[in-house]
Amino acid sequence: MTTVPPTLETEPVNGFWRLVPEPSLDVVRRWGWASVVVNIGIVVTGGLVRLTGSGLGCPTWPQCTDTSYVPHGELGMHGAIEFGNRLLGFVVAAVAICTWLVVMRYRPRRTDLRRLATAAALGVPLQAIIGGVSVLTGLNPWIVSAHFLVSPIIITLTVAMMRRSRTSPYPHTPPVVRALATACVVAVWLAVALGTLVTGAGPHSGDPETGRNGFNETVISQLHADVVFGLLGVTIALVIATRVTATSRALRQLAAWLLAVELLQGAVGFTQYFTGLPWVLVLIHMFFAAVLIALVTAVYGERGTPAT
Repeated sequence: MTTVPPTLETEPVNGFWRLVPEPSLDVVRRWGWASVVVNIGIVVTGGLVRLTGSGLGCPTWPQCTDTSYVPHGELGMHGAIEFGNRLLGFVVAAVAICTWLVVMRYRPRRTDLRRLATAAALGVPLQAIIGGVSVLTGLNPWIVSAHFLVSPIIITLTVAMMRRSRTSPYPHTPPVVRALATACVVAVWLAVALGTLVTGAGPHSGDPETGRNGFNETVISQLHADVVFGLLGVTIALVIATRVTATSRALRQLAAWLLAVELLQGAVGFTQYFTGLPWVLVLIHMFFAAVLIALVTAVYGERGTPAT
């Protein structure tokens, strides 16, 4: 059995890095989990901002108002909700920095983990800047969609980092399973991206004065639903394939969880569509979208190496 080992490098520890305790891979993974949790949290709070019409609760950026970094009483609930989301952004940044530090301090040096942790950490200021631009442009729906999509990217990078921190060899996996796992990744991302367009065409703009993206809401919703049906079909095929071929137990479990969350997500999506898009259901839908990104990344990371 042949495996592809990670890149291992040794180097002396000196200067600043002596101040950081040397972590184990378990510590790396714990910080990775913390990063995934807070990024799912920022998806939920960001959704709350949009769904309650609080997108301009703080009407400027980086300050909340022209004279203050914090909201004042006249901004009311909307100011508090938007400011709370901004505060959580600092938590996301702190966790990203800590995750980066433990990965950089880990020995022997893992170049693959360092690249993923660095990319995830750089995503945090990028998201803050895009969020600021969205406020300064009056919540342009295209910029708001881009702002949302940064969180799934950070989640993807972090989950990939955790999967690559494993110490056991990657299993050999039949080509059909690897192909289906890849197809699931493509379908999930396409569904999530289309979901942002559905939201950008619908009533939840983040502020009553904000324009929409111009798509026909019925047409773009149908396209989104069609992709979700395709995703369900591919995932069902993946679940079956993992049970009739020689695949790892972890991959079988992850595929089953992926299908279960997709079914829940689909049920929420259809319910919200036929009940007039109540904001609570839309918020739950956004939460499941972030969870799906994490799960499908884990599935892809567990797909192993080509069977010989």
